Amino acid sequence: MKKNKALVLAVLLAVAGIVIYAALRTDNGGHRGVSNGAPAIHVVDAISGRGVTPGELQGKVVFLNIWASWCQPCKEEMPSIDALYRTMSYADGFRMITVLYKDTPESALSYMKSMGYTFPVYTDPEGTTAGDYGVTGVPETYVIDKKGVLAKRVIGGMDWNSPEARDFLQTLLKQ
Repeated sequence: MKKNKALVLAVLLAVAGIVIYAALRTDNGGHRGVSNGAPAIHVVDAISGRGVTPGELQGKVVFLNIWASWCQPCKEEMPSIDALYRTMSYADGFRMITVLYKDTPESALSYMKSMGYTFPVYTDPEGTTAGDYGVTGVPETYVIDKKGVLAKRVIGGMDWNSPEARDFLQTLLKQ
């Protein structure tokens, strides 16, 4: 009986330790959560091959969307992302980065051309950005504020050209 109590206590302490460690490390099931510093972005422009430097993003609101041309929910949100890009790309302090996930630049760029989309497309050659952000699938979108803090994480598609989404981004730009 004493052995069973000791074993139960040891198991409970181990589980409590794991839960506490996970809670302190993140707030989103193993992924960086909202209000945490956003990881660095390591991507390369799909057309020019030029990488994005940390200095280019410093002090900017960054809209980071992970997508693929084979992904139906991605295709459903693409018109709103392109509309958002067309209206927000001129805003001082805004940067849109869309990153291919398990897709080829050729397929994605061909799809974009057929649809008339104009937003920039990047690749994540080493998978570093997807790994650092804890991408579980596509689409996933991360909005990073001017201080480099993750302000919003959206798993799945969303209407990014809605008044609410644009107001949220405008609020971040004014901060």
